[in-house]
Amino acid sequence: MTTTLLMVGTRKGLWLGHSTDARQTWSWTGPHFPMEDVYSVLLDQRGERPRLLAGCSSSWLGPQVRWSDDLGETWHETPNGAVRFPEGAGATVARVWQLVPGVEDGVVWAGTEPGAVFRSEDRGEHFELVRGLWDHPHREEWDEGFGGQAFHTILPHPQDPARVLAAISTGGVYRTEDGGATWQASNSGVKAEFMPGERFFPEFGQCVHKVARDPVDPERLFLQNHGGVYRSDDGGGTWQDIAPGLPTEFGFAMVTHPRKPSTAYSFPISQAWERWPVDGRARVARTTDGGQSWALLGDGSLPDSFYTAVMRDAMCTDDHDPVGIYFGGRNGAVWGSTDEGDTWSQVHADLPDVMVVRAARLP
Repeated sequence: MTTTLLMVGTRKGLWLGHSTDARQTWSWTGPHFPMEDVYSVLLDQRGERPRLLAGCSSSWLGPQVRWSDDLGETWHETPNGAVRFPEGAGATVARVWQLVPGVEDGVVWAGTEPGAVFRSEDRGEHFELVRGLWDHPHREEWDEGFGGQAFHTILPHPQDPARVLAAISTGGVYRTEDGGATWQASNSGVKAEFMPGERFFPEFGQCVHKVARDPVDPERLFLQNHGGVYRSDDGGGTWQDIAPGLPTEFGFAMVTHPRKPSTAYSFPISQAWERWPVDGRARVARTTDGGQSWALLGDGSLPDSFYTAVMRDAMCTDDHDPVGIYFGGRNGAVWGSTDEGDTWSQVHADLPDVMVVRAARLP
């Protein structure tokens, strides 16, 4: 009986892995949506039955959010696209980079390329543009990162639906405390080493790669930047450097443990111009003390010849006990750990370029 679902989105479709609580062997279906980019997926368990959502992009048909209420056996879509800019916005959605559940029943948030945030109140079937962020005066100055300009992180505050944090490459972190009507840049302490002189620590313009929230203290956040790893203890108001102890400060992924406080995982990558682990040795970094110290995991069970990257949404945890951790590489390999990162095994190989991995225990 399937009790664990693993969703792997790639540049050529979606694969679904099914396993038991043991998570030792997997059966797979796919590709769903062959030859379509799948940059975002979500397993929403808030309704009467789980709903899967996938943010897909076709070279011929454009972007679409599809959903399934039977764990991927059948899929549905909104005619003409669930995520669309309104007339007069002067933009067209290229990709859906992020799908996350809101605090309120039925609410789903989406982050897109070009950089915009959308909100749904019907579990992802229809979305509306969050105008407060789209009309922000900084938007015209947001640049485009190597992978495109997109809101790749959206973090609703678990105790206050009016508070949401979003991050974009290359614009930085923005926060709202009034449900999206107004947004403030929140990058104090985060560097932008590609900017000269006094703009080294600018108000906005940082190339943030991923932000994750602590499961116990919602004001504690972990941030992986283009260069730098940071922690905030005031909900993103200020950031402090926690990169010392890591083999490199570059990377894309940042994930927090679903239950343990101050515990986070990253996948260090050597340099922006290399984009593979230091010396090609795949290792996952773990902190259990809020970034004061880091341990590299995977000796003896992760490959020592891994010349590829793990992207910002291509690492995740499930909610088992002990927790499972998964990551997928741009070489199409997916790896998993069932003991919180101490040991690893390969879950899948030879998939297309992996962009997103999500896992959860099913009821």
